[in-house]
Amino acid sequence: MLEILTGTGLAFAAGLNAWIPLLLIGALDRFTGLIELPAGWAWLSNEWVLVILAALLVIEFVADKVPGVDSVNDVIQTVIRPTSGGLAFGSGSASTTVAVTDPAAFFSSNQWVPVVAGIVIALLVHLAKSSIRPLITATTAGLGGPVASVVEDLGSIAMSLFAIILPVLVIIGIAGSIVGVILIARRLLRKRRRPSPEGPGLPVSTSD
Repeated sequence: MLEILTGTGLAFAAGLNAWIPLLLIGALDRFTGLIELPAGWAWLSNEWVLVILAALLVIEFVADKVPGVDSVNDVIQTVIRPTSGGLAFGSGSASTTVAVTDPAAFFSSNQWVPVVAGIVIALLVHLAKSSIRPLITATTAGLGGPVASVVEDLGSIAMSLFAIILPVLVIIGIAGSIVGVILIARRLLRKRRRPSPEGPGLPVSTSD
């Protein structure tokens, strides 16, 4: 059960930011004892892979905070984030972590299952994120986009760490995210439908 939560949390994090969970998995395996990747996923902790992931993270971090560019980035990430989610779920659920000391044989004998599950989870998170971002942009004159992007990055970091260190918190994180998205979307929709405070204006009289 814990390995499923670990994989789910990492895939969810990938739906918010494609590179954060992969970079954390690789870095924590290489430099700490918090996670130990199985042989099939050890390439994630290779120093060159970490450098590439870090560079891609910087590119996405900047692109996702520039109005206009963030929309193009979201289109590109429709493919990248689900792919990252599949890798994150597959590697995370098969790894030994401080919380998971004996990954289930289910994942080692059916390696395609967690990969597909991660793709689906990350895609759903990405689609939800992409659908609410235009509302934020439209109701804040573009100023809310960078703020939302920073929140998403922080959420990706937190969810990745939850998944590796204390997987039970993944349930709370996902539930809180769903509730938060629903509340924000409802508030933004109400704000968008609210009539202008000036009203339609009074007709101008042309008589003497």
